[in-house]
Amino acid sequence: MEARHLRAFLAVLECGGIAAAAERLGFAQSSVSDQLRGLEQELGVAVLRRGSTGTAPTPAGERLAPLARQWLELDARLRREVAGARPLLRIGVVESLAAEWLPDLLTAFEFGAAEDGPAAETALSVGTRFQVAEDLEAGRSDLAFVFDNGVPTTLPHATVGQDQVSLVAAPDHPLARAGRPLTREVLMQAEFLIANHGCTSEYLLDRYGRDIAPFTRVGMITGSTATLRRIVANGRGVTMVPNLVVRRELESGELVELDLAPECSLRLARVGIEARWQPGLGAAELPLQALLRLARRHCPLPAPAASAVRTAPGRAARPVRRGRENGGRAAA
Repeated sequence: MEARHLRAFLAVLECGGIAAAAERLGFAQSSVSDQLRGLEQELGVAVLRRGSTGTAPTPAGERLAPLARQWLELDARLRREVAGARPLLRIGVVESLAAEWLPDLLTAFEFGAAEDGPAAETALSVGTRFQVAEDLEAGRSDLAFVFDNGVPTTLPHATVGQDQVSLVAAPDHPLARAGRPLTREVLMQAEFLIANHGCTSEYLLDRYGRDIAPFTRVGMITGSTATLRRIVANGRGVTMVPNLVVRRELESGELVELDLAPECSLRLARVGIEARWQPGLGAAELPLQALLRLARRHCPLPAPAASAVRTAPGRAARPVRRGRENGGRAAA
């Protein structure tokens, strides 16, 4: 079996057709068709079903797809290690951490700040929480950095640090101009904005705003965290986010942190920065662990004392069930 046959097969699955796959791979359509025929002859079974609406996998093709990805990843790793090349570490990260935290971490890593670990090449992909999780589960990335949102994983994972939670609004928002610490009764009148169901903002509202959450209006912004920040900065609603997410806006004065009364649990709230990774990475395992140690030194706040590597699912958040509006999916 040849790697090019599997690459052609996966390209057809991802592109939805032979013509689009051929364009992505830079081959003629006839060449891609020949590679697919060679794959099916080798396996002795059809892996693709061609129809008027496109090309879809057969049941055998669905079983083949994850194995084909693993095969190609192992092939690439084998070639790098035999050639003596530095291992490749593919990193996925959510947009909010990619903007403020990860660039400095990777720069330090690539310049040798992790002296206790071997060097590695890094490939970075930025996406929504859903994309980052899907890429990690499918083996398209080796390591992911996300803010904790209470959703468990069966992959190895550890909290590498924490960030302070901030409740923010535009400077001219009525709550920002209140002139006194905000009580629970006042906060109940506000509209809390989140990015999407399952995002960190919703998790924080559930965890730290449980005394007000059932009675608040919760609006959903369909878009990235950048969209969420701009909407709030333009005067609509308030949002509860990790401080890293709004650091630039707080420094520029586009957003302000709201002054809360002493009884508000959010005053001392923190959220974890979590690393999740694939097991059995071969030569990439040592640099991955070195990067995790460096990440622990680079985080805004230290991780809790009991932050060892975990493999069992963690505690899931209780969903906030009232006041939803404007459903959608976006970055977390």
